[in-house]
Amino acid sequence: MPLVKGKSEKAFKKNVATEIHAGKPPKQAVAIAYSVQRKKEGGKIGLWDNIHAKQERIKHGSGEHMRKPGSKGAPTAEDFKRSQSKKQGGDVKLSIKKGEKLPTKQGAGLTAKGRAKVNRETGSHLQAPQAKGSRHNSFCARMEGVVKHAKGDAPRAKASLSRWHCKEGGKPKKKYDIKGW
Repeated sequence: MPLVKGKSEKAFKKNVATEIHAGKPPKQAVAIAYSVQRKKEGGKIGLWDNIHAKQERIKHGSGEHMRKPGSKGAPTAEDFKRSQSKKQGGDVKLSIKKGEKLPTKQGAGLTAKGRAKVNRETGSHLQAPQAKGSRHNSFCARMEGVVKHAKGDAPRAKASLSRWHCKEGGKPKKKYDIKGW
Protein backbone atom coordinates (compact mmCIF):
# COMPACT_ATOMS: atom_id res chain seq x y z
CA MET A 1 0.00 0.00 0.00
CA PRO A 2 1.42 3.47 -0.85
CA LEU A 3 2.47 5.76 1.94
CA VAL A 4 0.54 8.92 2.79
CA LYS A 5 2.38 12.12 1.86
CA GLY A 6 1.76 14.70 4.54
CA LYS A 7 3.22 16.37 7.60
CA SER A 8 0.40 15.56 10.02
CA GLU A 9 0.74 13.22 12.98
CA LYS A 10 -2.12 11.11 11.60
CA ALA A 11 -0.28 10.58 8.28
CA PHE A 12 2.92 9.76 10.15
CA LYS A 13 1.22 7.11 12.33
CA LYS A 14 -0.54 5.57 9.34
CA ASN A 15 2.79 5.29 7.48
CA VAL A 16 4.45 3.63 10.47
CA ALA A 17 1.57 1.14 10.74
CA THR A 18 1.74 0.44 6.97
CA GLU A 19 5.48 -0.27 7.11
CA ILE A 20 5.19 -2.51 10.20
CA HIS A 21 2.33 -4.40 8.52
CA ALA A 22 4.63 -4.85 5.49
CA GLY A 23 7.15 -6.64 7.76
CA LYS A 24 9.65 -3.89 8.52
CA PRO A 25 11.18 -3.59 12.03
CA PRO A 26 9.60 -0.76 14.08
CA LYS A 27 12.70 1.48 14.05
CA GLN A 28 13.02 1.16 10.30
CA ALA A 29 9.30 1.84 9.87
CA VAL A 30 9.64 5.04 11.91
CA ALA A 31 12.67 6.15 9.86
CA ILE A 32 10.78 5.57 6.61
CA ALA A 33 7.74 7.48 7.90
CA TYR A 34 9.95 10.42 8.90
CA SER A 35 11.59 10.34 5.48
CA VAL A 36 8.21 10.56 3.73
CA GLN A 37 7.06 13.29 6.11
CA ARG A 38 10.05 15.57 5.50
CA LYS A 39 10.34 15.27 1.72
CA LYS A 40 10.00 18.60 -0.01
CA GLU A 41 8.47 19.32 -3.37
CA GLY A 42 10.87 18.02 -5.95
CA GLY A 43 12.15 15.38 -3.50
CA LYS A 44 15.41 17.16 -2.61
CA ILE A 45 16.55 16.72 0.96
CA GLY A 46 19.53 18.69 2.19
CA LEU A 47 22.10 18.27 4.96
CA TRP A 48 20.14 20.26 7.54
CA ASP A 49 16.93 18.34 6.72
CA ASN A 50 18.79 15.11 7.51
CA ILE A 51 20.23 16.51 10.76
CA HIS A 52 16.86 17.77 11.99
CA ALA A 53 15.16 14.50 11.07
CA LYS A 54 17.75 12.50 13.00
CA GLN A 55 17.36 14.76 16.04
CA GLU A 56 13.60 14.21 15.85
CA ARG A 57 14.03 10.43 15.67
CA ILE A 58 16.41 10.50 18.67
CA LYS A 59 13.91 12.58 20.61
CA HIS A 60 11.29 9.88 19.99
CA GLY A 61 13.57 7.09 21.21
CA SER A 62 15.06 5.58 18.06
CA GLY A 63 18.23 4.56 19.90
CA GLU A 64 20.44 6.43 17.41
CA HIS A 65 23.02 9.02 18.43
CA MET A 66 24.57 12.02 16.72
CA ARG A 67 28.08 11.35 15.44
CA LYS A 68 30.92 13.35 16.91
CA PRO A 69 32.63 15.87 14.57
CA GLY A 70 35.51 14.21 12.76
CA SER A 71 34.21 10.65 13.20
CA LYS A 72 33.48 8.43 10.21
CA GLY A 73 30.16 9.31 8.58
CA ALA A 74 29.77 12.66 10.33
CA PRO A 75 29.37 15.77 8.18
CA THR A 76 32.63 17.59 7.61
CA ALA A 77 33.27 21.32 7.75
CA GLU A 78 33.30 21.26 3.94
CA ASP A 79 29.81 19.70 3.90
CA PHE A 80 28.48 22.51 6.06
CA LYS A 81 30.12 25.17 3.87
CA ARG A 82 28.67 23.57 0.75
CA SER A 83 25.18 23.48 2.28
CA GLN A 84 25.39 27.19 3.14
CA SER A 85 26.72 28.27 -0.23
CA LYS A 86 23.70 27.06 -2.15
CA LYS A 87 21.47 29.93 -3.15
CA GLN A 88 17.96 29.80 -1.82
CA GLY A 89 15.55 30.45 -4.64
CA GLY A 90 18.20 30.93 -7.31
CA ASP A 91 18.64 29.40 -10.74
CA VAL A 92 15.16 30.20 -12.04
CA LYS A 93 15.46 30.89 -15.76
CA LEU A 94 13.25 33.76 -16.88
CA SER A 95 12.68 34.86 -20.45
CA ILE A 96 11.70 38.16 -22.01
CA LYS A 97 10.22 36.29 -24.99
CA LYS A 98 7.92 34.25 -22.75
CA GLY A 99 6.74 37.42 -21.00
CA GLU A 100 8.30 36.57 -17.64
CA LYS A 101 10.43 39.71 -17.43
CA LEU A 102 10.43 43.07 -19.17
CA PRO A 103 13.18 44.34 -21.45
CA THR A 104 15.30 47.21 -20.16
CA LYS A 105 13.50 49.75 -22.37
CA GLN A 106 10.19 48.92 -20.68
CA GLY A 107 11.43 49.14 -17.09
CA ALA A 108 13.27 45.83 -16.61
CA GLY A 109 11.29 44.18 -13.78
CA LEU A 110 9.46 40.89 -13.54
CA THR A 111 5.95 40.56 -14.88
CA ALA A 112 3.11 38.91 -12.96
CA LYS A 113 3.85 35.72 -14.93
CA GLY A 114 7.54 35.89 -13.95
CA ARG A 115 6.75 36.49 -10.27
CA ALA A 116 4.36 33.54 -10.30
CA LYS A 117 7.06 31.30 -11.82
CA VAL A 118 9.68 32.32 -9.24
CA ASN A 119 7.20 31.90 -6.37
CA ARG A 120 6.14 28.47 -7.65
CA GLU A 121 9.67 27.14 -8.18
CA THR A 122 11.37 28.54 -5.08
CA GLY A 123 8.63 28.95 -2.50
CA SER A 124 9.25 32.70 -2.44
CA HIS A 125 6.56 35.32 -2.00
CA LEU A 126 7.51 37.99 -4.54
CA GLN A 127 5.00 40.81 -4.86
CA ALA A 128 4.25 43.46 -7.45
CA PRO A 129 6.06 46.82 -7.26
CA GLN A 130 4.67 49.18 -4.65
CA ALA A 131 4.09 52.90 -5.26
CA LYS A 132 4.95 54.11 -1.76
CA GLY A 133 5.52 52.85 1.75
CA SER A 134 8.25 51.01 3.61
CA ARG A 135 8.66 48.26 1.00
CA HIS A 136 9.01 50.88 -1.73
CA ASN A 137 11.59 52.84 0.25
CA SER A 138 13.57 49.70 1.06
CA PHE A 139 13.66 48.61 -2.58
CA CYS A 140 14.76 52.07 -3.73
CA ALA A 141 17.56 52.20 -1.17
CA ARG A 142 18.83 48.72 -2.14
CA MET A 143 18.73 49.41 -5.88
CA GLU A 144 20.46 52.78 -5.51
CA GLY A 145 23.27 50.88 -3.79
CA VAL A 146 23.40 48.43 -6.69
CA VAL A 147 23.69 51.26 -9.21
CA LYS A 148 26.27 53.10 -7.09
CA HIS A 149 28.55 50.05 -6.65
CA ALA A 150 28.08 48.49 -10.09
CA LYS A 151 31.22 47.98 -12.16
CA GLY A 152 29.45 48.90 -15.38
CA ASP A 153 26.48 51.04 -16.33
CA ALA A 154 23.83 48.81 -14.57
CA PRO A 155 21.03 49.57 -17.07
CA ARG A 156 18.58 47.01 -15.63
CA ALA A 157 19.00 48.38 -12.10
CA LYS A 158 18.45 51.95 -13.36
CA ALA A 159 15.39 50.85 -15.32
CA SER A 160 13.91 49.16 -12.25
CA LEU A 161 14.49 52.34 -10.23
CA SER A 162 12.55 54.20 -12.88
CA ARG A 163 9.76 51.61 -12.95
CA TRP A 164 9.38 51.75 -9.18
CA HIS A 165 9.30 55.57 -9.41
CA CYS A 166 12.14 55.91 -6.93
CA LYS A 167 13.80 59.16 -7.96
CA GLU A 168 13.73 61.53 -10.81
CA GLY A 169 16.80 63.72 -11.08
CA GLY A 170 17.89 62.99 -7.50
CA LYS A 171 14.59 64.17 -5.96
CA PRO A 172 11.70 61.96 -4.91
CA LYS A 173 8.90 61.90 -7.43
CA LYS A 174 5.83 63.77 -6.24
CA LYS A 175 3.12 62.10 -8.34
CA TYR A 176 2.81 58.38 -8.78
CA ASP A 177 1.43 57.25 -12.09
CA ILE A 178 1.11 53.54 -11.47
CA LYS A 179 -0.98 51.78 -14.10
CA GLY A 180 -1.91 48.15 -13.78
CA TRP A 181 -0.61 47.62 -10.25
